[in-house]
Amino acid sequence: MERVREVVQDPEFTTDLLQVVKSMVAATLAWWISVNVFSSELAFLAPWTALLTVHATVHRSLSRGVQTTVASTVGVGLSFVIGAYLGVSVWTFALALFVGLAGARVSWIRDEGVAIATTAIFILGSGFDQQQPLLVDRLIEVAVGVAIGIAVNLMFIPPLRDQQAARYVDSINRRMGDVLVDMADEFATSWETDQADAWRRETESMSDELDTAWQTVRFARESRRANPRYRLGRQRGPWPVTGRDLSYEAILMRVDEGISHLRHLARTLHDAAYAEGAWDERFRKRWSDIVRDAGKAIADPDADVEPIRDRLTALAREMSDDADLPTEAWPLYGSLLSSMRHIAVIVDDVASDREARED
Repeated sequence: MERVREVVQDPEFTTDLLQVVKSMVAATLAWWISVNVFSSELAFLAPWTALLTVHATVHRSLSRGVQTTVASTVGVGLSFVIGAYLGVSVWTFALALFVGLAGARVSWIRDEGVAIATTAIFILGSGFDQQQPLLVDRLIEVAVGVAIGIAVNLMFIPPLRDQQAARYVDSINRRMGDVLVDMADEFATSWETDQADAWRRETESMSDELDTAWQTVRFARESRRANPRYRLGRQRGPWPVTGRDLSYEAILMRVDEGISHLRHLARTLHDAAYAEGAWDERFRKRWSDIVRDAGKAIADPDADVEPIRDRLTALAREMSDDADLPTEAWPLYGSLLSSMRHIAVIVDDVASDREARED
């Protein structure tokens, strides 16, 4: 039962379900109007164009709706020209498909251009002799289907998808935090190259999840274009400025930076496994503690930890003043400190981003 509740509450599940409902309502309504208002002999033409028009965002429905209207109209006209002047045969049917598919390659109707060919199939394959006097009726049915598809999408306002974007960001942050905590635990004792390889593979998996997050953010931005709910929200108050209008693009760029530094850190630890000589135990303990707390802070910005950057600065200063530390050890120690300093900046940004999104 808990699993079902999680699935139902998932924003992606809600979006997919809404898309199914919108498509069903649009196609059914278009079919009913086609049959009962226009007494259409091709009752599938209006619901089919309605289905083509319903998309996940209002902006996409409007832009694709225009393309569907143009493509379907061209398909209707092509069918009537070929049918009236050349007749319907296997060769003219093939000619209509060839012209329709070639027309689908036109750049500004490419997304819905195949409607030229499919409309020709519907009309030529449904008995052209009976349809020839009804060119205007067919064009009206296409317009009705597109109009209903757009209207339904305006009635069922699509989500802005900020929830999905925030969920991906939080998921990647948690994974980064878990890797840092694991690094700290391993570094405090000992580690092997296999463990470092596992950290590297985890960062690659994070990068894949980040790509999905980018797609979601771009979709969220598109959802706002021509979205009445977003425009009404802007008129009612300033909430989008501090919260939902937060630049997820900037957040994801910072997360990508964090993953890059984390990958570099894993590579450094991998190479350090082959380093000669023993580690300075003071550095080992204090650096591990800092990394562990940084991991906790990224995974949970509410975690109570001391400022990471200040502790890194103090550790670097103390180590640099230590005359007993071998000179050849500093490139390795410095690399670990430098990578963590970059990640410490990400820790602060994560906390700020979380606070802004929760305002």
